[in-house]
Amino acid sequence: MKKPNQTVLTEFILMGITDWPELQGPFFGLFLIIYVISVVGNLGMIILTMVDSRLQTPMYFFLRHLAFIDLGYSTAVGPKMLVNFITNQNSIPYNWCATQLAFFILFIISELFILSAMAYDRYVAICHPLLYTVVMSQKVCWVLVAVPYVYSAFLSLIITIKIFMSSFCDHNVIRHFYCDSLPLLTLLCSSTWDIELIILIFSAFNLGSSLLIVLVSYILILRAILRMNSGQRKAFSTCASHMMAVTVFYGTLLFMYLQPKTSYSLDTDKMASVFYTLVIPVLNPLIYSLRNKDVKDVLKRFINKPYQSLKFM
Repeated sequence: MKKPNQTVLTEFILMGITDWPELQGPFFGLFLIIYVISVVGNLGMIILTMVDSRLQTPMYFFLRHLAFIDLGYSTAVGPKMLVNFITNQNSIPYNWCATQLAFFILFIISELFILSAMAYDRYVAICHPLLYTVVMSQKVCWVLVAVPYVYSAFLSLIITIKIFMSSFCDHNVIRHFYCDSLPLLTLLCSSTWDIELIILIFSAFNLGSSLLIVLVSYILILRAILRMNSGQRKAFSTCASHMMAVTVFYGTLLFMYLQPKTSYSLDTDKMASVFYTLVIPVLNPLIYSLRNKDVKDVLKRFINKPYQSLKFM
Protein backbone atom coordinates (compact mmCIF):
# COMPACT_ATOMS: atom_id res chain seq x y z
CA MET A 1 0.00 0.00 0.00
CA LYS A 2 1.40 3.38 -1.02
CA LYS A 3 1.77 5.82 1.84
CA PRO A 4 0.94 9.55 1.54
CA ASN A 5 3.70 11.88 0.48
CA GLN A 6 6.13 12.77 3.25
CA THR A 7 6.66 16.46 3.83
CA VAL A 8 8.49 18.84 6.09
CA LEU A 9 5.87 20.30 8.42
CA THR A 10 6.27 23.72 9.99
CA GLU A 11 2.98 23.74 11.88
CA PHE A 12 -0.02 21.65 12.90
CA ILE A 13 -3.71 22.52 12.90
CA LEU A 14 -5.62 21.73 16.10
CA MET A 15 -9.27 20.80 15.61
CA GLY A 16 -10.18 22.31 18.97
CA ILE A 17 -12.98 21.32 21.32
CA THR A 18 -15.92 22.15 19.07
CA ASP A 19 -16.63 22.99 15.43
CA TRP A 20 -19.69 25.06 16.30
CA PRO A 21 -18.88 28.79 15.91
CA GLU A 22 -21.69 29.83 18.28
CA LEU A 23 -20.02 27.91 21.14
CA GLN A 24 -16.56 29.45 20.72
CA GLY A 25 -17.38 32.59 22.76
CA PRO A 26 -19.12 30.84 25.70
CA PHE A 27 -16.40 28.17 25.85
CA PHE A 28 -13.70 30.85 25.83
CA GLY A 29 -15.32 32.63 28.79
CA LEU A 30 -15.91 29.41 30.72
CA PHE A 31 -12.40 28.00 30.27
CA LEU A 32 -10.78 31.38 30.89
CA ILE A 33 -12.49 31.53 34.29
CA ILE A 34 -11.47 27.92 35.03
CA TYR A 35 -7.86 28.54 34.05
CA VAL A 36 -7.57 31.77 36.07
CA ILE A 37 -9.00 30.04 39.15
CA SER A 38 -6.54 27.19 38.60
CA VAL A 39 -3.56 29.56 38.41
CA VAL A 40 -4.64 31.58 41.44
CA GLY A 41 -5.51 28.49 43.50
CA ASN A 42 -2.34 26.55 42.78
CA LEU A 43 -0.03 29.55 43.07
CA GLY A 44 -1.73 30.42 46.34
CA MET A 45 -1.21 26.87 47.62
CA ILE A 46 2.47 26.99 46.64
CA ILE A 47 3.02 30.34 48.37
CA LEU A 48 1.12 29.39 51.54
CA THR A 49 2.99 26.11 51.99
CA MET A 50 6.33 27.88 51.47
CA VAL A 51 5.98 30.88 53.76
CA ASP A 52 3.94 29.65 56.74
CA SER A 53 5.73 27.69 59.47
CA ARG A 54 2.61 25.65 60.28
CA LEU A 55 2.67 24.15 56.80
CA GLN A 56 6.29 22.97 56.84
CA THR A 57 5.48 19.28 57.15
CA PRO A 58 5.91 16.40 54.68
CA MET A 59 2.20 16.42 53.83
CA TYR A 60 2.29 20.05 52.73
CA PHE A 61 5.64 19.54 51.02
CA PHE A 62 3.96 17.00 48.72
CA LEU A 63 0.89 19.23 48.40
CA ARG A 64 3.13 22.07 47.20
CA HIS A 65 4.57 19.87 44.47
CA LEU A 66 1.10 18.65 43.53
CA ALA A 67 0.04 22.28 43.08
CA PHE A 68 3.16 22.96 40.99
CA ILE A 69 2.39 19.97 38.75
CA ASP A 70 -1.28 20.95 38.36
CA LEU A 71 -0.19 24.46 37.42
CA GLY A 72 2.34 23.00 34.99
CA TYR A 73 0.14 20.78 32.86
CA SER A 74 -2.85 23.14 32.88
CA THR A 75 -0.52 25.90 31.63
CA ALA A 76 0.97 23.57 29.00
CA VAL A 77 -2.51 23.20 27.48
CA GLY A 78 -4.76 26.04 28.69
CA PRO A 79 -3.32 29.26 27.18
CA LYS A 80 -3.01 27.82 23.66
CA MET A 81 -6.51 26.38 23.84
CA LEU A 82 -7.89 29.78 24.90
CA VAL A 83 -6.08 31.54 22.02
CA ASN A 84 -7.56 29.06 19.54
CA PHE A 85 -11.09 29.98 20.64
CA ILE A 86 -10.62 33.55 19.42
CA THR A 87 -8.52 32.97 16.27
CA ASN A 88 -9.65 31.74 12.88
CA GLN A 89 -6.61 29.52 12.31
CA ASN A 90 -6.00 27.05 15.12
CA SER A 91 -2.37 26.46 14.22
CA ILE A 92 0.55 25.58 16.46
CA PRO A 93 4.20 25.72 15.29
CA TYR A 94 6.03 22.41 14.96
CA ASN A 95 8.48 23.13 17.80
CA TRP A 96 5.73 24.44 20.08
CA CYS A 97 3.75 21.26 19.50
CA ALA A 98 6.75 19.15 20.52
CA THR A 99 7.30 21.33 23.60
CA GLN A 100 3.64 21.12 24.61
CA LEU A 101 3.68 17.33 24.31
CA ALA A 102 6.91 17.03 26.31
CA PHE A 103 5.70 19.19 29.20
CA PHE A 104 2.26 17.58 29.27
CA ILE A 105 3.74 14.07 29.53
CA LEU A 106 6.24 15.27 32.16
CA PHE A 107 3.58 16.74 34.44
CA ILE A 108 0.85 14.12 33.99
CA ILE A 109 3.20 11.23 34.86
CA SER A 110 4.65 13.20 37.78
CA GLU A 111 1.16 13.68 39.22
CA LEU A 112 0.57 9.93 39.30
CA PHE A 113 3.63 9.30 41.45
CA ILE A 114 3.25 12.40 43.64
CA LEU A 115 -0.24 11.17 44.55
CA SER A 116 1.35 7.80 45.37
CA ALA A 117 3.96 9.50 47.56
CA MET A 118 1.18 11.37 49.36
CA ALA A 119 -0.64 8.08 49.99
CA TYR A 120 2.56 6.59 51.45
CA ASP A 121 2.99 9.68 53.62
CA ARG A 122 -0.52 9.22 55.05
CA TYR A 123 0.19 5.52 55.65
CA VAL A 124 3.31 6.32 57.70
CA ALA A 125 1.52 9.12 59.60
CA ILE A 126 -1.39 6.89 60.66
CA CYS A 127 0.16 3.43 60.92
CA HIS A 128 3.56 4.46 62.35
CA PRO A 129 3.04 7.86 64.01
CA LEU A 130 5.99 7.52 66.41
CA LEU A 131 8.39 6.92 63.52
CA TYR A 132 6.83 9.52 61.21
CA THR A 133 9.49 12.23 61.57
CA VAL A 134 12.25 9.65 61.11
CA VAL A 135 10.77 7.79 58.14
CA MET A 136 9.49 10.91 56.36
CA SER A 137 12.67 12.94 56.77
CA GLN A 138 13.44 15.87 54.51
CA LYS A 139 15.86 13.74 52.51
CA VAL A 140 13.26 11.00 51.96
CA CYS A 141 10.65 13.56 50.91
CA TRP A 142 13.00 15.04 48.33
CA VAL A 143 13.80 11.59 46.97
CA LEU A 144 10.07 10.81 46.67
CA VAL A 145 9.52 13.89 44.49
CA ALA A 146 12.87 13.98 42.65
CA VAL A 147 12.65 10.41 41.35
CA PRO A 148 9.21 10.97 39.71
CA TYR A 149 10.43 14.23 38.12
CA VAL A 150 13.57 12.61 36.68
CA TYR A 151 11.71 9.49 35.53
CA SER A 152 8.90 11.57 33.98
CA ALA A 153 11.36 13.85 32.20
CA PHE A 154 13.24 10.83 30.82
CA LEU A 155 10.06 9.17 29.55
CA SER A 156 8.74 12.46 28.18
CA LEU A 157 11.92 13.03 26.16
CA ILE A 158 11.90 9.47 24.79
CA ILE A 159 8.30 9.67 23.55
CA THR A 160 8.59 13.22 22.20
CA ILE A 161 11.87 12.56 20.39
CA LYS A 162 10.61 9.25 18.94
CA ILE A 163 7.49 10.96 17.55
CA PHE A 164 9.10 14.12 16.20
CA MET A 165 12.11 12.33 14.73
CA SER A 166 9.71 10.22 12.65
CA SER A 167 8.38 11.15 9.20
CA PHE A 168 5.10 13.04 9.06
CA CYS A 169 2.79 12.84 6.07
CA ASP A 170 1.29 15.87 4.33
CA HIS A 171 -1.77 15.73 6.60
CA ASN A 172 -1.18 18.03 9.59
CA VAL A 173 -4.60 18.25 11.28
CA ILE A 174 -4.51 16.97 14.89
CA ARG A 175 -7.88 15.64 15.99
CA HIS A 176 -7.59 17.16 19.46
CA PHE A 177 -7.30 20.55 21.19
CA TYR A 178 -3.65 20.04 22.14
CA CYS A 179 -0.66 18.02 20.92
CA ASP A 180 -1.21 14.59 22.43
CA SER A 181 0.82 11.51 21.55
CA LEU A 182 -1.92 9.27 20.12
CA PRO A 183 -3.42 11.85 17.71
CA LEU A 184 0.11 12.67 16.54
CA LEU A 185 0.84 9.01 15.79
CA THR A 186 -1.97 8.96 13.22
CA LEU A 187 -0.09 11.61 11.20
CA LEU A 188 3.13 9.59 10.86
CA CYS A 189 4.12 7.94 7.59
CA SER A 190 6.80 5.78 9.18
CA SER A 191 6.06 2.72 11.29
CA THR A 192 4.64 3.54 14.72
CA TRP A 193 4.63 0.08 16.35
CA ASP A 194 7.71 0.78 18.49
CA ILE A 195 6.34 4.10 19.76
CA GLU A 196 2.95 2.57 20.44
CA LEU A 197 4.62 -0.28 22.32
CA ILE A 198 6.61 2.18 24.47
CA ILE A 199 3.48 4.20 25.25
CA LEU A 200 1.44 1.07 26.03
CA ILE A 201 4.05 -0.52 28.31
CA PHE A 202 4.90 2.63 30.24
CA SER A 203 1.27 3.78 30.49
CA ALA A 204 0.31 0.42 31.99
CA PHE A 205 3.31 0.49 34.34
CA ASN A 206 2.76 4.11 35.45
CA LEU A 207 -0.95 3.75 36.06
CA GLY A 208 -0.77 0.26 37.54
CA SER A 209 2.22 0.76 39.87
CA SER A 210 1.09 4.15 41.19
CA LEU A 211 -2.47 2.93 41.73
CA LEU A 212 -1.18 -0.19 43.48
CA ILE A 213 0.82 1.96 45.93
CA VAL A 214 -2.28 4.06 46.64
CA LEU A 215 -4.55 1.04 47.12
CA VAL A 216 -2.12 -0.86 49.36
CA SER A 217 -1.49 2.28 51.44
CA TYR A 218 -5.19 2.86 52.00
CA ILE A 219 -5.95 -0.77 52.75
CA LEU A 220 -3.32 -0.66 55.51
CA ILE A 221 -4.61 2.75 56.67
CA LEU A 222 -8.19 1.45 56.84
CA ARG A 223 -7.10 -1.61 58.79
CA ALA A 224 -5.18 0.58 61.25
CA ILE A 225 -8.13 2.97 61.68
CA LEU A 226 -10.58 0.11 62.36
CA ARG A 227 -8.27 -1.17 65.12
CA MET A 228 -8.17 2.20 66.90
CA ASN A 229 -10.09 2.58 70.15
CA SER A 230 -10.45 6.33 69.66
CA GLY A 231 -9.50 9.06 67.21
CA GLN A 232 -10.86 7.23 64.20
CA ARG A 233 -12.63 10.27 62.82
CA LYS A 234 -9.56 12.48 63.12
CA ALA A 235 -7.35 9.84 61.46
CA PHE A 236 -9.79 9.42 58.60
CA SER A 237 -10.15 13.18 58.10
CA THR A 238 -6.40 13.51 57.46
CA CYS A 239 -6.83 11.22 54.42
CA ALA A 240 -10.17 12.49 53.13
CA SER A 241 -8.80 15.28 50.90
CA HIS A 242 -6.19 13.03 49.33
CA MET A 243 -8.75 10.27 48.77
CA MET A 244 -11.01 12.71 46.94
CA ALA A 245 -8.15 13.97 44.75
CA VAL A 246 -7.04 10.40 43.94
CA THR A 247 -10.59 9.28 43.13
CA VAL A 248 -11.18 12.16 40.71
CA PHE A 249 -7.80 11.87 38.96
CA TYR A 250 -7.56 8.10 38.64
CA GLY A 251 -11.26 7.81 37.88
CA THR A 252 -10.90 10.12 34.90
CA LEU A 253 -7.80 8.33 33.58
CA LEU A 254 -9.37 4.89 34.00
CA PHE A 255 -12.53 6.10 32.24
CA MET A 256 -10.44 7.27 29.29
CA TYR A 257 -8.18 4.25 28.90
CA LEU A 258 -10.50 1.40 29.91
CA GLN A 259 -13.62 2.33 27.94
CA PRO A 260 -14.54 -0.25 25.24
CA LYS A 261 -13.47 0.62 21.69
CA THR A 262 -17.06 0.17 20.54
CA SER A 263 -18.20 3.05 22.78
CA TYR A 264 -15.20 5.30 22.07
CA SER A 265 -15.89 8.71 20.57
CA LEU A 266 -13.66 11.70 19.90
CA ASP A 267 -16.04 14.05 21.73
CA THR A 268 -15.96 11.83 24.86
CA ASP A 269 -12.17 11.74 24.71
CA LYS A 270 -12.01 15.53 24.43
CA MET A 271 -14.35 16.08 27.36
CA ALA A 272 -12.36 13.69 29.54
CA SER A 273 -9.15 15.47 28.48
CA VAL A 274 -10.67 18.84 29.39
CA PHE A 275 -11.53 17.43 32.80
CA TYR A 276 -8.03 16.26 33.73
CA THR A 277 -6.13 19.09 32.04
CA LEU A 278 -8.21 22.03 33.30
CA VAL A 279 -10.88 20.99 35.80
CA ILE A 280 -8.78 18.76 38.09
CA PRO A 281 -6.10 21.49 38.58
CA VAL A 282 -8.95 23.68 39.86
CA LEU A 283 -10.47 20.99 42.08
CA ASN A 284 -7.26 19.97 43.87
CA PRO A 285 -6.55 23.34 45.60
CA LEU A 286 -10.26 23.66 46.44
CA ILE A 287 -10.37 20.14 47.92
CA TYR A 288 -7.26 20.66 50.04
CA SER A 289 -8.18 24.18 51.16
CA LEU A 290 -11.85 23.60 51.96
CA ARG A 291 -11.26 20.33 53.83
CA ASN A 292 -8.05 21.30 55.62
CA LYS A 293 -8.27 23.35 58.82
CA ASP A 294 -4.59 24.36 58.80
CA VAL A 295 -4.77 25.69 55.23
CA LYS A 296 -8.02 27.55 55.97
CA ASP A 297 -6.54 29.13 59.11
CA VAL A 298 -3.38 30.24 57.27
CA LEU A 299 -5.44 31.61 54.39
CA LYS A 300 -7.68 33.58 56.76
CA ARG A 301 -4.61 35.01 58.45
CA PHE A 302 -3.17 36.14 55.13
CA ILE A 303 -6.47 37.70 54.07
CA ASN A 304 -6.93 39.47 57.42
CA LYS A 305 -3.42 40.99 57.47
CA PRO A 306 -4.06 43.61 54.73
CA TYR A 307 -7.48 44.36 56.23
CA GLN A 308 -6.00 44.94 59.69
CA SER A 309 -3.26 47.15 58.24
CA LEU A 310 -5.84 49.31 56.50
CA LYS A 311 -8.01 49.52 59.64
CA PHE A 312 -5.21 51.10 61.68
CA MET A 313 -4.08 53.56 59.01
